[in-house]
Amino acid sequence: MTAPLESTKTANYLPFLPLASELEALLQDPSVRVPPRQVLAWPGGGSLFVMAAHDARLGMSKVITFTPANAGSVRPTIQGDVLVFDLRTGSRLRVLDGPTVTARRTAAVSLLAAQKLAPQPDGPMLIVGAGVQGRAHLDAFVQGLGVKEVWIASRSADSAQALVQHAQHLGLDARWTARLQQALDHCPLVVTATPAQQVVLEGSLRPDHFVAAVGAFTPAMRELGPALCQQAWREGRVVVDTPDAQHEAGDLLQAGLPMDQMPTLAQVLQAGAARRGPVLFKSCGWAGWDLAAARLACPA
Repeated sequence: MTAPLESTKTANYLPFLPLASELEALLQDPSVRVPPRQVLAWPGGGSLFVMAAHDARLGMSKVITFTPANAGSVRPTIQGDVLVFDLRTGSRLRVLDGPTVTARRTAAVSLLAAQKLAPQPDGPMLIVGAGVQGRAHLDAFVQGLGVKEVWIASRSADSAQALVQHAQHLGLDARWTARLQQALDHCPLVVTATPAQQVVLEGSLRPDHFVAAVGAFTPAMRELGPALCQQAWREGRVVVDTPDAQHEAGDLLQAGLPMDQMPTLAQVLQAGAARRGPVLFKSCGWAGWDLAAARLACPA
């Protein structure tokens, strides 16, 4: 039997720069197949997510639970596993830690988008949300973009301070802030990573802003104010991770934007990045991203 890998071992299989490269390669692989993910709502506000994908060599299934009520407790909000199979034999090759895969592939997708789209990819950087995704994005952008200065905003002062200390340990100029407009004015690189039902970031964008919004992944959720989303659409560009975001991206849907006109990351990579005005990259998640992680963790 193949035993599940705990978080640290799973992370060791998924360094951010190679993972971003694998994500780009996957988007160019015609053998990739990704059916719609299945979401089963549970009583009490939790959900079960079942996501599957395959290419010509590997099959992958991710089964995770999302429990918002666990926020602020010792229990993680996301739990579960990623199972990787050999398509030729049907054998299970590896069982990866689901929350670690989710955190690292999400941050690596944002990293890939920033590499291609951010006018000032080296920051300074603002992170709104000091949880697992906030830390993963900090690590990914430091390793992949060379960010040296970071501002942290969070409803939890303890979480913010912990992430500030982690950033300082990495050698960054890091600070906690409650003044989001000041931080937004100062930082051209922005990540919002909160499971928010209400707006956590609003204000005016600079022409050189790149905003990666990854926390809201249902039509009812949103992190960004409507005016901010509308400004990005009007003055720059809005890019979504996959076509699924057309019916999942609450930030954009609630801003009244024309979802069927949004280019996907794959389309932008194919066409080349036109760097004009602020960029809003909206990521809702996709099993293909998990397949890329499985490919990196199980090389041929």
